[in-house]
Amino acid sequence: MSRSGAETPHRSGAATPLEHFREIVHDVMRQHRHEIDSEAHRIFRDQAGHKPKGVLPQTVNPDEETVPGIVHPGSTGVIYCSDRAMANGFSYASSHEWANLGQGAPEVGDIPDAPPRPTSIQFSVDSLEYAPTTGVKALREAVANLYNITYREGKESQYTYENVCIVPGGRSGLSRVAAVIGDVYTSYQVPDYTAYDQVLSAFRRLVPVPTSLDAENNYAMDLKQIKKDIMTQGLQVILASNPRNPTGQVIQGKELDDLVKLARDTQVTLVLDEFYSWYMYPEKEEELGKAVSSAAFVKDVNEDSIIIIDGLTKNWRLPGWRICWVVGPKNLITALSQSGSFLDGGANHPLQLAAIPLLDPEHVRKERLSLQKHFKHKRDHVLQRLEKLGLKVEVPPQATFYIWLNLEGLPAPLSNGLTFFEELLKEQTIVIPGIFFDINPAHRRNLFNSPCHHYVRLSFGPPLEDLDKGLDAIGRVLKKARKEGTHHFGHSYKKSLDGTRTPINV
Repeated sequence: MSRSGAETPHRSGAATPLEHFREIVHDVMRQHRHEIDSEAHRIFRDQAGHKPKGVLPQTVNPDEETVPGIVHPGSTGVIYCSDRAMANGFSYASSHEWANLGQGAPEVGDIPDAPPRPTSIQFSVDSLEYAPTTGVKALREAVANLYNITYREGKESQYTYENVCIVPGGRSGLSRVAAVIGDVYTSYQVPDYTAYDQVLSAFRRLVPVPTSLDAENNYAMDLKQIKKDIMTQGLQVILASNPRNPTGQVIQGKELDDLVKLARDTQVTLVLDEFYSWYMYPEKEEELGKAVSSAAFVKDVNEDSIIIIDGLTKNWRLPGWRICWVVGPKNLITALSQSGSFLDGGANHPLQLAAIPLLDPEHVRKERLSLQKHFKHKRDHVLQRLEKLGLKVEVPPQATFYIWLNLEGLPAPLSNGLTFFEELLKEQTIVIPGIFFDINPAHRRNLFNSPCHHYVRLSFGPPLEDLDKGLDAIGRVLKKARKEGTHHFGHSYKKSLDGTRTPINV
């Protein structure tokens, strides 16, 4: 068949390799026709690291490889969206003028009934030295003690400081773990945290085996399918966030116990990002204050290959401190010390010391209870306002501070996440397009074919007044679409701070 669909004249013999290659290129170009027609997608593809790979053979891309041997990895969702926001006038110096519903961080100020925020620290001259790459021993002991009291009361096997490594942020924890894992197939669920894509791309010994999660099943992990993949595909590592970013779902109770048992029985390493372990929203008031962790179901802390990554960033609402930890078997911690020596050099010494009293179990209890009450109120407020705008959330979050919003009910082009994001930038509001929670979306396929393409992630981490400002902006966009149609949307986007806009027709 020709490109127009008409039959081509019959020719004897098979197509030549060149003809076959040209047909493949034509197929790919046809597949990408929606991206070519979308200004938001063209802007995305024009950024270094976002060119589609595998379409035509290339050894050097002059737009990206400006330094010999350097290949751009592509942006994480928050970085790309922040750059686009700055092109539209956003500034961190005056961020209060915008509604940032994209940043994956909680509000850091006072909230009702919470302990006072740390505003100053005392430190000795000794703390001006480097800290060990595994972290300050006293902080490691405090982390182990908190896990034992919270999740392992009465269990024979207990964590010690030797099961804890302090790292300068969650991404550093992921990178250290990835650096010490050998050549393995790694199970990865879509949608999930944007940094996993970059980690799996940078550490190429970890070969990703993606599984798409469905809204119909509330984005639940299918343990039977995972077990089958372990047996048939040779999976050796399972990587996931729990509670889950961006869907706001959580594995807990028997389901989490079964996942830990599966890893134990099949001798698979389970890496769980548990940064949202306090952001739980039970329906019953008396159940507030509880947390979730796979640590509760570990049988032997030095034998079970369960790796937990967490820290002060989300639960303690201290993202700027960059004090986090990895919890796991002793021999893992030894390896992480070695990888930290060449990856990041270790966490901030004075802030490690300042963090120790924050891990006191009674202090933690107060922090956790106040956080859950406050963020549950914000979640319910945002869900109610979205529903009034006609944007009912199909799978409301049980945990985290994210809402995974499906836009398919909106008229095109607002129904795709990238265009919806660009339109909100005009209203000084930031969200994260869903494609960033797919695996390697910039290089693998037409973005319109991504299962995450019609979604955006909204964060209800910011203060309530910022949330309302962003929801008002969404309301203005939807009102304009209802009153004037959609011909105003999908074009005239600023490419840079100089005011340059992309031409409508390219």
